[in-house]
Amino acid sequence: MESIEPIEPTYAVVWPKAPRGAQSRTLAPRRDRLVGARIAFVWDYLFRGEELFAEIARLLTLRFPGVEIVPYDVFGNIHGPDEAELVGDLGHRLRAHRIDAVLVGNGC
Repeated sequence: MESIEPIEPTYAVVWPKAPRGAQSRTLAPRRDRLVGARIAFVWDYLFRGEELFAEIARLLTLRFPGVEIVPYDVFGNIHGPDEAELVGDLGHRLRAHRIDAVLVGNGC
């Protein structure tokens, strides 16, 4: 009797891991203190940031005397229609506002 082998597709074996899209970089030095610092809030306008940033700002100003908060609306919606332009120009805008530290909110 003749055996019938099922016809199944054959696939080449490939490595399931993709190459890294971003390479590791050296981080900027961290501030040792936030007293008197200018802290920027940057947000993508998703998931209750208006509530969270208000509370974070309240706690930062209580804990670190003289801290100044630069609100997220100064930098715009980093996830909106102007995302590429805003994010591309963010470094320049942070320097222009003399920002010492940035808190980024990403509501996903």
